[in-house]
This record gives sequence, C-alpha cells and structure tokens, in this order.
Amino acid sequence: MKSTGAQLAVKALEDLGIRFTFGIPGVHNTELYDELNASSAICPVLVSHEMGAAFMADGLSRTSDSIGTLVIVPAAGATHAMSGIGEAYLAGIPMLIISGGIRIDTGKHYQLHDVDQLALMEPLTRAAFRIRAQNEVRKTIFLAHQIAHSGQPGPVFVEIPVNVQLFRGPAAPESVASEFRIKPAYLPLYNSFKDDLLQKHSSNTDQPVDINKRRGLVEQAADLLLAASHPGLFVGWGARSAAAELLDLSEKLGIPVATTLQGKSVFPADHPMHCGMGAGNYSVPAAQAAFHDCDCLLAVGLRFAEIPTGSFGMSVPENLIHVDIEPEVFNKNYPAAVAIEGDATEILQLLTQEIKSRQLEERLHASRRSNLQSLIQNHKEQYLQSWLNEEMRRVNPAILFQSLRKSINPTDIVVLDDGNHTFLAAELFDVYQPGTFISPTDFNSMGYAIPASIGAAFANPNKLVTAIVGDGAFLMTGLEAITAVSYEVGLLILVFHDGELSQISQGQSIPYNRKTCTVLGDYDVSSIARGIGASTLAIRSNTEVASVILEATRRARDGEVMIVDVEIDYSRKTQFTKGIVETNLSRFALTEKVRFIGRAIKRKITG
Repeated sequence: MKSTGAQLAVKALEDLGIRFTFGIPGVHNTELYDELNASSAICPVLVSHEMGAAFMADGLSRTSDSIGTLVIVPAAGATHAMSGIGEAYLAGIPMLIISGGIRIDTGKHYQLHDVDQLALMEPLTRAAFRIRAQNEVRKTIFLAHQIAHSGQPGPVFVEIPVNVQLFRGPAAPESVASEFRIKPAYLPLYNSFKDDLLQKHSSNTDQPVDINKRRGLVEQAADLLLAASHPGLFVGWGARSAAAELLDLSEKLGIPVATTLQGKSVFPADHPMHCGMGAGNYSVPAAQAAFHDCDCLLAVGLRFAEIPTGSFGMSVPENLIHVDIEPEVFNKNYPAAVAIEGDATEILQLLTQEIKSRQLEERLHASRRSNLQSLIQNHKEQYLQSWLNEEMRRVNPAILFQSLRKSINPTDIVVLDDGNHTFLAAELFDVYQPGTFISPTDFNSMGYAIPASIGAAFANPNKLVTAIVGDGAFLMTGLEAITAVSYEVGLLILVFHDGELSQISQGQSIPYNRKTCTVLGDYDVSSIARGIGASTLAIRSNTEVASVILEATRRARDGEVMIVDVEIDYSRKTQFTKGIVETNLSRFALTEKVRFIGRAIKRKITG
C-alpha cells in the first residue's frame, strides 16, 4: 500500500502519543498541516514566531511525559526556532523537530529556502536526519523520538522534503515501531549522521553494563560519605526522578542539600535539610553555613556549569562523588574522586542500599542532622526577614513571591525567564514538587517564559501555570500570549517592570557607574495586554500585592490570560549577583583590579 510522506509522518506522531505540535505552515509543509488538521489525536498549534514554538515545545517536555514537537518551515523557520532548540539542547530536554525541506526530485538549484539544514542543526541537536523516500518516514521519526529520550536527552531534527510529503510511495511495515524501545541509560548516542544511518541503526541493542565495576564505584562512594565529617548533597535537573531517594539519603546520613537553578524543584524547600541554590559566596546564607566545611560532596544530575557554581566560584572538596547519565560531564571543571555513569534513580537506590547494609552509628548522624536543621532554619528565617523588612519605593520582590506562593498550589507550575527576577525567585520563592519550576539555564535565552508557560499549560490543563518575565524579555515574546488567548488556555503572566535590563544594568553600575544600552523605552503593559485580548491588572505598591495576586490567580484558573504589570523594586541585589561580582573581580590580575576599581571610584566622584 502506498501513502504520502505527510500521512506517514502524522501517523507516526499519533503512534508516539504526540498531542500537540507547534509551528507555522508554509510552502514546504502545507501537506503536513493538512494531515494534522485531519488527525483526531493531535492539535496543531499556530504560533506567532517559531522561536515561541520551540520554547513551547521545551515547556511541554519539561512538565510532562510527552515530547514537545515542532512542525516548521525550512530555513527561516528553522533559524527562528534555533534559540529554543539550543535552550533544549544545553538543558538536556527532549524535543522533536519536524521540518519541511526543498524538493530533492527536480535537480534544480537555488530553490526557495535552499540551505543545508542538517549542517545548520548539527551543533544544537542530538541528531539530524533528511528523509529521502516514503518508506523511511516512520522509521526515522521513531528513531528520532528514541534518540531524543536516550542518554542525556535533547532535540532531534527531521527534514521531510516537500516532494516526499506530497507524493505517494511504499510505506515501511507497521511492525517498524516495535524495533525502537526507549532505554534512557544505555542507548548509544550519535553526534553526526550520514545518509545510511537508518540502515546501520535500524535495530538497537542495549550496551553492556559492567555490573562489578559499578558496584565497586558505589562501594567507594559509600566509603567516602560514611567517613566524612560534613558531607553534602548537590542536585540538578538530572535527579528530578530521584526525589524519594534523595530524601532518604539526606535523612539517613544527615546531609544538607543544595540545588542548581534548574534543579530547584528536585528537593522540597520545606524540608529542613534544604539549603537553596548553590553552595558558596554566591548562595544564600543557609547554604553558605551548611556547606562551609563540606569534606565530601555527592553531586547528582548536574554538570557544574557556570550559573549553579557562581561563575565557577564554588569550592568543591577533594572527595567529590559525581553521578550523571552523561559521562562527558565528568572531570570537566572539578575532578571527581568517584564518577558513576548512570540514571540518577538507579544509582541512588544502589548507594542507599549499600549504606543501609553497613553498621551505622545512628546517633552521630542524628546529632549532625539536628544541628544542621537548626542552623539552616535560623539562616533561612533571618534572610527572608531581612528582605521583608527592606524599605523599597516600589514592590518588594520578597512580598510578591510570598504572596504568589500562598496563592498557588504546590503542584502548580512556575516558569521563569532570563533576568534579575530569575535569581530573586531562586532565593525567595519556595518550590515543593519536581517539575514545577523551570527556567532557561545554560543557553540562557531571554524571551523563554511566556511561550514555555503556554507549552506547559497545554500539557497540564488542570494546573495553574505562572510565567514570571522581565520587561525586557516581555518585549521579545510578549505578543506570543495571543496564542494562549486564541486557544483559550488560562495563564498568569507577571511582568516585572522597572524600565531596565536590570541584571546587566546592575552589573554595569559598580565597575562602570553608567548604563549603556540597558535602559528600555517606556511602554504600557496593559495596552499590549488589551490589544491581544488578554486581561490585565497592575501592582504599584506592597499593599496591593496580596489582593491583586489572589484575583489574578482566580481569573487565570477560570481560563483567562492574565497579564499583571508589577512595578518591581530591584534596588537590593541578590546574593547571587553580589557573589559572582566578587568572584570574578578576585580573578583579575592586581594591576587590572586596581584599574577597574580606580575607574569606578573616579566615575563615582565625577559622575
């Protein structure tokens, strides 16, 4: 039986359980969109910009068991989407990108959208395919889906030339789907692909695991943890499925827990051993105190990247145990005494079993746990109170975040953008459930929050999704909120409005005493909101916070897109900002340090 490539592609997406696609139709994918329109299982979502489509797909993947899927036009559509694709790539988020492609049956050159998309996508995807015949369509999409979820997850790109979409050809047998089974921990990954890839890898086998070697490494890790006087746990997004194991280990040994920014939801903030983001001069006082004399660090599901280490200012002990599914991350920035490759849940289960099998002196761990809990709690209370007592002319961020936390459920989802508010939220907003707090990380794209929150809302119709976005990032993708309005997806958007690109302007203030290209043009958030059919409220003072947040959350739950203009006060710097400035300045050569400080003093005096 013959079928068109478009029919086969949509059938493959249906078989994979895809419920939403994000993108814009064009000359090279209209056949795909016609088949999507005929599907009873898939809703094709029209976006305003392909960058928004990619962020929506990212948000859907991070907050559900499904995979965010794009259906885009080639060339400009692909390059527009690359910000979101890059974000997913560096963050390890599965994404499926289905793109149209130029005709490959005419022999003509200089066609519309004629660029080498595989070369374009290779640095930002786990794999990139170009389909050449109808019988490759289903197999390629299944393989792409499998690779996107395997090892360290990420985006996979599939180009379907327009002639393959339009015309009929022999299809692969229905049984092809059974050849592809997701085995996240052990499936080999492919960084470059040739035309014969499908033939080479049409049948996948699990890679052998050296059980004895793994057991030996787990035993070494247990030895180090049990011998340590002040062990610590540092967890990232890769440990999000291991929340129960992390709790068990922390409580069993009395270990304080710090997280990365993306890992903030991995360990509950109301647990007495939770310290906050990072462990160093860039972290909140509770984490600084609890990790001050850490002599053994168990790091799980993270890469020791720049943000979670405070510009690599984190002090890591010699006895570092590093657990990650991607062995490439080991020993990159900090050498590991023990490096264990594997799924976080599985490794932590083995480690906990090993520790429980030994004769422990429970009194020592109980005493350490009790002392640390008191230390952490006292520092947390003092730090929060210092923010709540801060005199500010505009809306105090701590009051805003406290009110938001009280107004939403623990299972509701909060999506951040890139900006000053990101680190305010990291320090002042408590998160209790895995997958309920997401943000751009290593790729660090501004404009992420609103489209990503829309993707999360599509995937989680029974949860309130809140986007927190700075006024600079709102200018980038704020109009994408019309997608939520058009599809009647309830959403709460808090625009932190101060008229500047504040994270950078704060960084400019000390060394330069001037603001260059960080002061925004004045604009009216409420007018933009009304213009796209959203509802709007404003918060101008601390006294308005509780009532407006309560009303906004209620109306968003009822299906409205609520855009709230918050006149935020950024006058107090976060501990993160102060810490990384201190760390980076300390690395300057003495002569350069004198020059920078001297220039700052001179400009401060002269204005």
